[in-house]
Amino acid sequence: MEKEALFAAKLAELKELAKTQDHFLTKEQVEEAFAGFELTEDKLSMVHAYLQKYGIGVGAPFDAEANLSVAEKDYLKLYLEEIAVFAKVDAAERNAVFQAAAFGEEAAQERLITMLLPQVADMARLYAGQGVLLEDLIGEGNVAAAAGVRMLKTARDIGGAEAFLAKQIMEAMEGLVAENAAKNKKEERIADRVNKVADAARKLAKDYGRKVTIEELAAEGKFSVKVIEEAVRISGGKIEDLA
Repeated sequence: MEKEALFAAKLAELKELAKTQDHFLTKEQVEEAFAGFELTEDKLSMVHAYLQKYGIGVGAPFDAEANLSVAEKDYLKLYLEEIAVFAKVDAAERNAVFQAAAFGEEAAQERLITMLLPQVADMARLYAGQGVLLEDLIGEGNVAAAAGVRMLKTARDIGGAEAFLAKQIMEAMEGLVAENAAKNKKEERIADRVNKVADAARKLAKDYGRKVTIEELAAEGKFSVKVIEEAVRISGGKIEDLA
C-alpha cells in the first residue's frame, strides 16, 4: 500500500512539473521519476497514457485537440472566431494593460479580462476529455480569470502576474474536473446500490413466487429498511420485484 501511495505521489509531482513546462514532460523525466519502481516498457506506456489523458505531452507536444469531440471542435472554431479580435494585442499594449490593471484601474482590468479570453480557450483544450464539456471549462476559466485580474496587486511584475493568472485559471478548471469526477463516482455508487437491491429483490421474489415487501427483503439481512426505501425512491419506484 505504501508503494502505491508513493507511485500516486510521483504521478502528482509529474503533473505539477508539467504545468511549469507548458504541459510537457520529457521521457527522461518520467523514467527518472519512476526509477525506483523498475517499470516495464508496457507499464511506462500506461503512465504516458495516463499523463496524456490529463493533457500532458510526453516526449512530444500534446495535441490540444486530441480529446475534443467533433461537436467541441466545431464549438471551439466558432468561439475562437468570435473572440479573435481580443487576440490582436502588441507587446506594448499588453504591458501597459497589465500594469494599469495591477494598479486597480477598472477599465484596464476589463480590457485585460477580454485579452485573456483566447488564452483561457487554449488552456481549456488541455482539460478536455475528462468528463467536462469544453464550453463549461472555458466558462469556468473565464470566471477565474476575471476574479484573478481583481487580485493582480499581489503580483510583483508582469511575468508574475501572467503566472498568477494562469495558475488561477488552471486550478479552476482542475477543480471543475475533480468536482465532476466526484459527482460521477457518487452517482455510480448510488446506481450500484440500487442494482444490488433490485437483484436481491429479484432473487427473493423468485424464491417466494411473488413480489416481496421491503420488510421481507430487509429481513434477509443484506440491506436495512432505510437503504431499501432510498433505493426505491432513487429508482422512481421501478424496482419491479418489490410490492
